[in-house]
Amino acid sequence: MAEKKPMLTAAEALDFLLSAVRPITDMETLPTLETNGRVLAVAQASQLNVPPMDNTQMDGYAVRAADCASGSARLKVSQRIPAGHVGDPLQPGTAARIFTGAMIPQGADAVVMQEQCEGEKAAEGDFVTIRHAPQPGEWIRRAGEDIQAGSTILAVGTRLRAQELGLAASVGLANLPVVRRPRVAVFFTGDELAMPGESLKPGAIYNSNRFTLRGLLENLGCDITDYGIVPDSLDATRETLRKAAAEHDLIITSGGVSVGEEDHIKPAVEAEGRLNMWQIAIKPGKPLAFGEVNRAGKQPAFFIGLPGNPVSSFVTFLLFVRPFLLRLQGVVDVTPRSFSMRADFALPKADRRNEFLRARINASGGLDLFRNQSSAVLTSTVWGDGLVDNPAGQTVAAGDTVRFIPFSELLF
Repeated sequence: MAEKKPMLTAAEALDFLLSAVRPITDMETLPTLETNGRVLAVAQASQLNVPPMDNTQMDGYAVRAADCASGSARLKVSQRIPAGHVGDPLQPGTAARIFTGAMIPQGADAVVMQEQCEGEKAAEGDFVTIRHAPQPGEWIRRAGEDIQAGSTILAVGTRLRAQELGLAASVGLANLPVVRRPRVAVFFTGDELAMPGESLKPGAIYNSNRFTLRGLLENLGCDITDYGIVPDSLDATRETLRKAAAEHDLIITSGGVSVGEEDHIKPAVEAEGRLNMWQIAIKPGKPLAFGEVNRAGKQPAFFIGLPGNPVSSFVTFLLFVRPFLLRLQGVVDVTPRSFSMRADFALPKADRRNEFLRARINASGGLDLFRNQSSAVLTSTVWGDGLVDNPAGQTVAAGDTVRFIPFSELLF
């Protein structure tokens, strides 16, 4: 009898998935305002300095520092310079009233904030007494201090957030080239599944995974085709796989990837393509499948089969599908940030699999575990702030340091 191969670890499974990715090469150019959440297809450089000219960081007075060396200099106010206006050259012995963001006039080399100045009106004009001896360059933002013309501001593969859009706009980029959205097909297996709004027959449950996975895919900017609930039969599963493969980059299923007689995903994928990975040593989420489904005249569509239990489906999506989809779009760094935190719980019994436990940050800065870590208890994903990544064979005592991955790093 052949020796049973050990299951892949979480790290091995993720490496396997990411090494198989064929990144999308199609791109489109969109108005920058419409690219939030998209992935940049071409690196972007600035054609100008930011700021484009020396300007003031403060409301106050633009002066020549040498004129104010006494720490109590009385200067005539020669002009007023609001933001967006260009002042005249500053003459020796004078000051310019200036407002935040305004261009520094030629001849001035410092700005004194208005709190250090006393204005007065006299018959011969407005004057200001400078109660400070400024250093040259004080409160001045230099041209190109933030961005220099010709420098790369956004690297290829950057996933665009609000701050990247603002940066692009700050150098005048009205349009950005982005990778085409991933086309993802989803379907769900199980004759016990019903949709909210339908009456539950004996033995039936509502299909929560459809809502969870659709939401997760929308967060990642995917174009989604939802084939709904597919009957528990090999023929129906194979037919849906063929339809889904025709026009999609990735097919995701939920349920039917275990070893029961009514679990048809594994044989269906093997009949329509190939299964490259099946079952990994994690809890929850052991029955995770990865493979390809053939399609005429094209490279095969990728396939990922998620478990049917709702927490297992949720966790495996975050740990494996999310980085796969990001890499598909050309994102290089797909590793979520994690943090070392104090466990305010005990886990006296070690599991032989790598556990991902739903936990919440408490008021003292430690972590509490949800009371029930069953793979069917979806409440834990709403209650929790993230996942404790507990290695195989590892017990935890209160006060130990554990690795914590916040949901904020995994959901978008």
